[in-house]
Amino acid sequence: MRILVVNCGSSSLKYQLLDMDGERIMARGLMERIGESNGRVFHRTHMASGRIHEVKFETPLTDHRAALRQAVRQLTASDTGAIAGPEEIDAVGHRVVHGGEAFREPTLVDAAVLDAIEKTIPLAPLHNPANLMVINIARELFPQIPQVVVFDTAFHHTLPPHARHYALPWSYYEELGVRRYGFHGVSHQYVSREAARRLGRSPEDANLITAHLGNGASICAIKEGASVNTSMGMTPLQGLVMGTRGGDIDPGVMLYLARCLDMSVDELEDVLQNESGLKGLCGMNDMRDIQKAAESGDASARLALDMFVHRCRHYIGAYAFELGRLDALIFTAGIGENDAVIRAACCEGLASFGLNLDPLKNRTPEDHQGEISSTGSPIKIYVIPTNEGLEIARQTAKVVGSIG
Repeated sequence: MRILVVNCGSSSLKYQLLDMDGERIMARGLMERIGESNGRVFHRTHMASGRIHEVKFETPLTDHRAALRQAVRQLTASDTGAIAGPEEIDAVGHRVVHGGEAFREPTLVDAAVLDAIEKTIPLAPLHNPANLMVINIARELFPQIPQVVVFDTAFHHTLPPHARHYALPWSYYEELGVRRYGFHGVSHQYVSREAARRLGRSPEDANLITAHLGNGASICAIKEGASVNTSMGMTPLQGLVMGTRGGDIDPGVMLYLARCLDMSVDELEDVLQNESGLKGLCGMNDMRDIQKAAESGDASARLALDMFVHRCRHYIGAYAFELGRLDALIFTAGIGENDAVIRAACCEGLASFGLNLDPLKNRTPEDHQGEISSTGSPIKIYVIPTNEGLEIARQTAKVVGSIG
């Protein structure tokens, strides 16, 4: 089974073509600056011979339809394409950020599903419109191919009621769906399954904390294979300090700013989404730049680092206590996979929980197959690269296989 995975943003579109026999990536690509005159195309074909053919160029990408058509052209190019034509694609898997109350598992797309996704737009106005638009475009381009949606929130539908709800008037939940949904679920699910495999356990026999640390970041507590708590809430604004989002904050601060600065709801949202977090603290949101500045004596950069780590340690400690028995801590995503300094800082002082980091393994996790805990550590610590595309393809294959 060959599955095309599509993951889009408001001005970008990522795709992967996977052969599920061996879970081999056949091709992958990225379209950027959609809607601009200087759109960028990156495409990589993984040849059967083992060679990799790369294509990079600029071309106008007027909209997501043009971007997806360009992706098909790259996938089917006569000299370097991975397939001869779209008919060789067996299914298309789409990532949708927010599934609301309606979607708790991957779902085959039909008119009713599209209507239900549209109803979730108020819960994710920055993400779901683009997700929905590309699903519709893909259905036009591949009318005979099954389309499956995989939701980032679905993995967290196992949150128990006491972790799921806010202490607000109950009618807000019943009438407006106000509750904690959690995000990065595809990533948390993938790395938790991989961690269980490395532990030699079934997912249902593993208690884990997964730390998805990137420009957007969240931490998840997983008990016996199911998400029981996560740092993000109804929206991705809650939880950790992130690139441009501040995470946990007293809501009274927003009321205070609205009154003092006469800020509108849209202005407050812009501050929370785009001007807070690491960027708000030190003017930078790339962790590599922040570390260099901190090492050079920049006090605001040092504060940003300290706050990022402090919030991570807070959630790791809280979730370790909540789980009772913890088998492993997993770092993933851009910062989690690549930043040894941040990983070490997050684990500092957690030996009392049984988390003992090996400094050498932490500096070169790939040499130790991703394990960075010291020999004899009661709790394993892993660096596991996330693979959301593969997880979406697996879930898509399962849905398509069930109807075949």
